[in-house]
Amino acid sequence: MTPTVVAGRPRFEGANIRTWIGFKHFMYLVEEAVLQWLRDQGHPPGQLFHRHGLGVEIVDCSVQLPAVLDLDDEVVAHVDRGRGDRLDVTLRVRRDDRDVTVARGSVRLALVRERAAEEAAPVPPDLAPWVVDDLGGPAGGPGSRPYDPRRQVRDQLVDPGSPALYWPWRARYYYCHYSDRVQHSAYVRCVESAVDRLLEARGISVGRLLAERAWIPVVSRARVRIHQAAHMEETVHTVVDVDSVLRAQLFEVALSCHVVRDDRLVTVAEGRVLHGYALGRGDRAGEVAQLDPDIVATLTGGAR
Repeated sequence: MTPTVVAGRPRFEGANIRTWIGFKHFMYLVEEAVLQWLRDQGHPPGQLFHRHGLGVEIVDCSVQLPAVLDLDDEVVAHVDRGRGDRLDVTLRVRRDDRDVTVARGSVRLALVRERAAEEAAPVPPDLAPWVVDDLGGPAGGPGSRPYDPRRQVRDQLVDPGSPALYWPWRARYYYCHYSDRVQHSAYVRCVESAVDRLLEARGISVGRLLAERAWIPVVSRARVRIHQAAHMEETVHTVVDVDSVLRAQLFEVALSCHVVRDDRLVTVAEGRVLHGYALGRGDRAGEVAQLDPDIVATLTGGAR
């Protein structure tokens, strides 16, 4: 399979603070590059669906973000086969006459059978390892558990005394594709929204820290995995919390998404982001902010 090299630019939507681009749009660029890789192999996603009855799913995408991305940057994406069933994606920009890597990604695909095999053309041999009848196994992913209809879903997902944020949302049609499943980019948006809601609930919203400290939120690592299909108009029960604080500079946020299916709470997706802040003014502008003990206590939902 031949590598893909494709140029593009981040969307205007992603420039939320000054002209820097948020992590979600790095992941969007990775997704677009992977779709172009399929086209370059002779397998456009639309053709896979209509001719072969296969729906393209990104089921795992992890990115490391070693440099910032600006609104006016032209991004050159390189996509190639990685180890096992993964694709390696690198995003680079040109700055001061040199190439700067702004993202390194690893992506795993699944090609889901959308209709009976006898109704579709045969699967191209080079794509056969990615073809699945459905996403995940019957019991869901890690953390799936029995469901008790007599109890609130929140109480079955959040341990007593835990500061974790519980947030249910409906899988609207515009979060789905192929008229059925919640797609990977919807969970990326879910991670972004859940982190924002968590920080606001703990009294340190993005807007407040920008106004009071000129702290600019920065994500240096992110990963979103789909374990099981969530379907259109199901309720996705989301739990998010700060998992750890590193060197009083970075904090890792962990998220899990669940649906009620028969007698189980099925884990459909998980996400993680490594979050911090950059100083936006003063002599140390651009440096990583040091998280003082009060901020650490607020982030973790505990006492100082």
